This record gives sequence, C-alpha cells and structure tokens, in this order.
Amino acid sequence: MNVLDKVNPVVRLIAVMLLTTPLLFSVDVVSAAVCLAFVVALAPLCGVGLVQLAKTAWPVFAVLPVAGLSMALYGKRGGHEYFSFFYAHVTENSLMLAAAIMVRMLAVSLPVIIVARTLDSTRLGDGLAQVLHFPARFVIGAVSAVRMVGLFRRDWQALGRARRSRGLANDGRIFRAFTMVFALLVLALRRADKLATAMDARGFGAPGKRTWARPSTVGMSDVAAVCVAIAVAAISIAVAVVTGSYDFLNLGSSSA
Repeated sequence: MNVLDKVNPVVRLIAVMLLTTPLLFSVDVVSAAVCLAFVVALAPLCGVGLVQLAKTAWPVFAVLPVAGLSMALYGKRGGHEYFSFFYAHVTENSLMLAAAIMVRMLAVSLPVIIVARTLDSTRLGDGLAQVLHFPARFVIGAVSAVRMVGLFRRDWQALGRARRSRGLANDGRIFRAFTMVFALLVLALRRADKLATAMDARGFGAPGKRTWARPSTVGMSDVAAVCVAIAVAAISIAVAVVTGSYDFLNLGSSSA
C-alpha cells in the first residue's frame, strides 16, 4: 500500500518542505521526537517498510554519532559538567543539545528519503512543467538528475563486478573507491554530453509553447497530503511548547 501514488510528485516535495522547515527554528528533543514518531508510523503507508527505511537511511545513521559527539564536546555549556579537556566540555546542556541534533537529523532526513525512494522521475517532470510551470530545460535537467541516481548505483555495482572479473578487486578499499569514483565521473561527463546533444536535437530552448503527453493535475489527495504535513509539524511544535522545551532560534549561551 502506498498512499503517495495518488499524490503529485511536486506536492510531495512541497509537503516535505512544510513538514521539515518548522523543525529548523528550534533545537529541542521533543518537537523532533514527535515528528520522528509520526514519520516512522506513516512510513509503511507511504510504501516504505521500516526495514527498507533503515537500510536506505544507513548514511544518516553513520553520520549521527559524529554530529552527536561534536555537539556533546563543543556544544552549549551549562548545567552539571561531566568531563572537560582543553576546549571540550561535556555538560548537561551539551548532551541535551547532542540528543536534539541527532533526533532532528532523523526527523528531517527520513521524510526526504521516503519521498525520494518512491519518486517517479517522469511524473516529477510533468509536475514541474505543468503545475509549477518551470522552463523545459530545467525540467529535463531535473528528470535526468533523478534518473542518474539510480543509474549511478547500477554503474557502481557493474564497475565492481568488472574489476573483480579482471582481478583488480584486491587493491585496497580506499584505492578501489577512488578509481571507481573517477570512472563514474568520466561516465557522467559522457552522459551529460549525450544529453545536451539530444536536447538540442529535440528543440529544447526553442521559442514557442511546448506540449506534454501526460497531464499533471492537483486534486484532493494532494490537498490531504499537504494538510497532513502541516498538521504533523504543528502538533510537534505544540507539544514542545506545552512541555516548555521549545527554544526558538536559540542555542543558548556558550558560557559555563
């Protein structure tokens, strides 16, 4: 089941912005935790299981300890001090800030991952052109960029298999990664040149109004998606305000 199938891709992006932007105005655990709970609960309805979400979001989970540790060591001072060394001060407030940053990173990134995982590049292009009325060149560029993400993943796997078949897989992970990244860069430049040639051949940028084969409209499902995003953001902030943890654009004093 995927309730996002009936939602216009452009509206999905707008809903994500409405959901995550209010979370950037305060660094507190409560609002981010409430929003994160809603996101996790709604993920299966959006066609992304919790196991799939965890596997897809592994880069975010890998960065979380780094962000949390930096905030714990060099974040907001105040409260009981547990540890100090040179410029590093681990205090009660710095630990709270670290927890808030980590939870907020999940609350902001997971909705983006859910939407991106189920996003159809062709429908996105139709929405950008017909709903937002963006220029044709920008629309085709956006569609190509979305499609290239999946192509790069397959190209990386194909390059890895090719290197193993040629006996080049034992050069060390770091060296192998650099060589494969360089190969992907060369491949991306070649594809960009082919795409530019194809766009010129098909008359992109020529004067006159373009036509589109598939209509892109906004309906009640799109309105409902926007309303849900606004409601989740409003509930998250309201709970933080009621509990007294909401701190509008204030990271606190840096003094001990």
